[in-house]
Amino acid sequence: MALPETGRDRETLRQQMEARQQGDADWAEGRTWSLVYSAGEEVHDVRDEAYREFASENALNPLAFPSVLSFENEVVGMVADMMNGQNAVGNVTSGGTESILCASYAARERAREVDDVTDPTMVMAETAHPAWEKAAHYLGLEAIRTPTRDDWRADPDAIAGAIDDRTALVVASAPSYPHGVVDPVEEVAGIAADRGVLCHVDACIGGFVLPFLPELGYDVPAYDFSVEGVTSMSVDPHKYGYTAKGVSTVLYRDRELRRHQYYAFDGWPGGIYVAPNFQGTRPAGPIAAAWAVMNFLGRDGYEHLVADAMGAAEEIADHVAGHDDLAVVSDPDMSLLAIESTSADVNAWTVQRELSDDGWELERQQRPESMHLSAMAQHAPVVEEFLADLEAAVDTARDADTEEADAPLYGLSGSLDEDDEVTEALVDMLNDVFV
Repeated sequence: MALPETGRDRETLRQQMEARQQGDADWAEGRTWSLVYSAGEEVHDVRDEAYREFASENALNPLAFPSVLSFENEVVGMVADMMNGQNAVGNVTSGGTESILCASYAARERAREVDDVTDPTMVMAETAHPAWEKAAHYLGLEAIRTPTRDDWRADPDAIAGAIDDRTALVVASAPSYPHGVVDPVEEVAGIAADRGVLCHVDACIGGFVLPFLPELGYDVPAYDFSVEGVTSMSVDPHKYGYTAKGVSTVLYRDRELRRHQYYAFDGWPGGIYVAPNFQGTRPAGPIAAAWAVMNFLGRDGYEHLVADAMGAAEEIADHVAGHDDLAVVSDPDMSLLAIESTSADVNAWTVQRELSDDGWELERQQRPESMHLSAMAQHAPVVEEFLADLEAAVDTARDADTEEADAPLYGLSGSLDEDDEVTEALVDMLNDVFV
């Protein structure tokens, strides 16, 4: 592909882009159970208008664009308030992974500067997001994973046993993505505080759902800054906050903790370089769009969206609860469901494959073998259609050959944690996908 010798007209470009979309996941009709969060056309219009208005601004220099700085500060302030962090501070990042990178970096720097630890570790349950392993890999930390309880929640005793003089950070999930369960944050944070260790709560997926559940009559385990010992959090507006992609927040209980996240270099001929997070250029469009959507929806708007998402999840969970061949894994605290097989005659991965052939996009999980869905507001109108196709997929799976049922995971056989050759093959595959 070379740069065209002459430019193409806008209509031609639009047609080409629409043609390429034909093979994409059909999220607009509610058939995609991950990746894309939609609150409807009106919210899309608010989001897109704000994004376009600030598409050219750069939030790298907050003094050059005070409007963008005000948006960022107010987004962080609103999220901190939702997390009961009256004195909490933070920054907008490009996504949950960058928020996790920032929290890991801040913990590493604090361990080096305050505790004189040169080779710090992070302790977390096995269900913590892989972004923590990624952060450890990038930043030269050691990630120590501990087993969960039978309900897939973090085991505080196992975490306590893994903490030592090298521990810079303990991680809890609210909730963990695979099974939708909130870790026992009060116990984990209490252990961390007693040992003088920082505790981060990863609420990337749950931060725009959990705060609204009590108002809807649900019991929610304590998970936020109201818990003593929680020192930092991550929350993603671009998930259940329904804002434009490219917006997460990383929060700290106080400014002194956040200070370890910032980077400055004064030895460059071009001037002093200062950055709050891992980005250089910081797109302002997503920040402005997040501010606009959050103000447009307000608490009452989010409460309605959460009610729709939870209603969809509960309708599916109730159907599965009465099923002879399927069961929901554990007891989710929000609208994330992992559905496993309870029958030797039905393989959950085969059910997922059949649903995929019908145009439903669900994820596969390996412990236990299950299919995963994130129920969102846009799924409420399609639940009955989904359940009908689920039953048809189960019937097909029941008649499937066992070897065929054990379909490869993302095109490769084996379990990712049992065969190093599989992970190498995945990297090779990724290397081949991109130019």
